Amino acid sequence: MLPYVYQVTKYDPAHRDEHGHYTGAEPATSDHGPVEAAYLQAVAAFVEETGVDQLAIREPQIGGFAHFGLEPPLDGYGLADLFPAGLAGFHDGALVPIAVGLELVRAMLRDNGAWCRLEAEGAFAVHVGWDQYLYVGSSRPCEAALARTRSLGLFPERLDASPYDFAPDDPQHVQRPADADFWARLHWTVSAHRATFLEETYTANPSRWHRLTRDNIEVVRSQLTPRAQLAVWPDLLTDVAAAVASLPDEGLVEIVWEDEDGRITSTVVDETQFEVATSQLASACAAGVVSLDTDERHPLFTAVLPDNDGVLRARWQTEPTPSDRDWAFLKTLRRGQVVTGTVTTIASFGVTFVDIGGFTAMINIPELSWRPINHPSDVVSVGQEITAEVLDVDMIRERVPLSLRAVQEDPWPQVAQRIGQVITGPVTKIVPFGVFVRIEDRENGFEGLVHTSELDESPGVVVEVGDALTVKIIDVDLARRRIALSQTQARTTRHEGDRHS
Repeated sequence: MLPYVYQVTKYDPAHRDEHGHYTGAEPATSDHGPVEAAYLQAVAAFVEETGVDQLAIREPQIGGFAHFGLEPPLDGYGLADLFPAGLAGFHDGALVPIAVGLELVRAMLRDNGAWCRLEAEGAFAVHVGWDQYLYVGSSRPCEAALARTRSLGLFPERLDASPYDFAPDDPQHVQRPADADFWARLHWTVSAHRATFLEETYTANPSRWHRLTRDNIEVVRSQLTPRAQLAVWPDLLTDVAAAVASLPDEGLVEIVWEDEDGRITSTVVDETQFEVATSQLASACAAGVVSLDTDERHPLFTAVLPDNDGVLRARWQTEPTPSDRDWAFLKTLRRGQVVTGTVTTIASFGVTFVDIGGFTAMINIPELSWRPINHPSDVVSVGQEITAEVLDVDMIRERVPLSLRAVQEDPWPQVAQRIGQVITGPVTKIVPFGVFVRIEDRENGFEGLVHTSELDESPGVVVEVGDALTVKIIDVDLARRRIALSQTQARTTRHEGDRHS
């Protein structure tokens, strides 16, 4: 926030009532003449004393279908000939010389339909408000500019801050940058859906739309406007007749259509222009309707382009999608972090889903317990609160696998200390290469394999599930979590014990 902020108006403070409302005869529109020129000269005086030579356009807006200004709308929104590239040059972060900045102030004073903040970061700002109220901020007191402003017949007043300083709608909302994670997710999404549409918005103008394929994502990326707001849509363009049928009874919508040459066009209309707009779809091969109501817009995810140095300076305020909210939460997680959550679902295929702060993470069966289990319900139940460790944070697929056993003591080192012990346990499974025997007196006790080469091959000996078998623990592979048993060595060990007794 700049330390010196002044409200500059043509309204004499002496002509205000007890509520501070102006009661004089000055009109609330520009005179397009000497008073307007005085405003511009005052801004120029502050610019000169502050010492800046260019200004940045911030949060640009242009009039849409509805016009609420006191003056009639103007073709080009007052920006004609100001930008070599036309309206494409009127974007957030665009640097303009002071002369162009003053012309933008003129267009805003005339309420021609274009509006923006003009700023030199940390040094200067000029904001045009309603009814010819102008706000100038500087890093310097600008005494000479104040004197010049008064000599021009205007009235400067010191304020604590401009009422048009940027303030986020939701200070807690974290903007998603179009960074490496975003582009990797977009590549993955396009591959999964075969075709996806990217909506690019850099002013309040109708958006630019791009059809994405696996082969053109990087080409499209290179053509995007700096600081643009991006929205990713799946299967936006549908059957033309179905798109027309989806038009609401009333309200502002954006109609998007694609012609046979692959060109994508969009226009913003309301119910009074639906008929004219849909007549343009005669040659369209696909079309779609997007509501301008935030609550009815449902892209997959959104992002904002950082500057070339990777810093996110654009200040777009958008309603975050579920994916955006997931992304913001995932940015707070790290591998190895311990989290608390509630079991929400146990899927038929065995995966356990856990709500951790509004995001659904997952636990695969092997990560539920160090001990063998038949089903997740042997360990957890829906509604149970658990503590688990984050195994990974997949920003591309937006997945977080958890481990419940990672926060529990690993019993395997204790099992390894039992190498050489002879125990008797039940046969739990018979396989072509041997039999499995439980070595602990508990239902979920560890099991070891008695390889066929380690089985008693006495004539007539048949082993069946449930039989008690005396075996020796001959090896514990901690890395592979395997226990090797031997029936023959158990017998040898027992006989040796008998001889020594």
